[in-house]
Amino acid sequence: MMDPTNNDKAPGGVALLIIDMINDLDFAGGKEMLPAVEAAAAAILQLRDEATALGVPIVYVNDNYGQWHSERSRIVEYCSRDESAARSLVKRIAPRHDDFFVIKPQFSGFYSTNLPVLLPTLGANRLVLTGVAADICVLFTAADAHMRDYDLWVPTDTVASLDAQRTAWSLDIMARSMKAETRPTTDLALAEWVATST
Repeated sequence: MMDPTNNDKAPGGVALLIIDMINDLDFAGGKEMLPAVEAAAAAILQLRDEATALGVPIVYVNDNYGQWHSERSRIVEYCSRDESAARSLVKRIAPRHDDFFVIKPQFSGFYSTNLPVLLPTLGANRLVLTGVAADICVLFTAADAHMRDYDLWVPTDTVASLDAQRTAWSLDIMARSMKAETRPTTDLALAEWVATST
């Protein structure tokens, strides 16, 4: 893993953010959303493997589910409990020991978190945003990132919402208003995006 205290910097200035994928989907429509989330997870896991191979830092940005005294192991445990509809998914996509993990109290990964400090320390000025929900937490994080002058790639196959229309709507906003690249990982490889750093 990249140590944020050393002089190594993110290749191409790129960091991969995995937003709210440690999620029990315990909300209205959550169970119905599971197939779309699982499809996004498959693409995210492949992207995570590519990031690891390239040395791109991986940052999980996750809701605290109201557990204000929590940390990542407790959040993973909570979301993979027996009654969680997404327990098997959570176990597959859970952060590894060397992945960074940022707990957020609100929709945006930048709001009241250490993400604004961590990313510059990693040398990141370009972000790949993935996760759920595309029209809420991914969108709010993208907006805050755009206001901070981060270049964005939000691959269409790595995000999900309650329905495909919401996902398409949010991706259109990110592309038009935030200048985000939105090609899927099947059309744009992470190595290509890293190489396009200016």
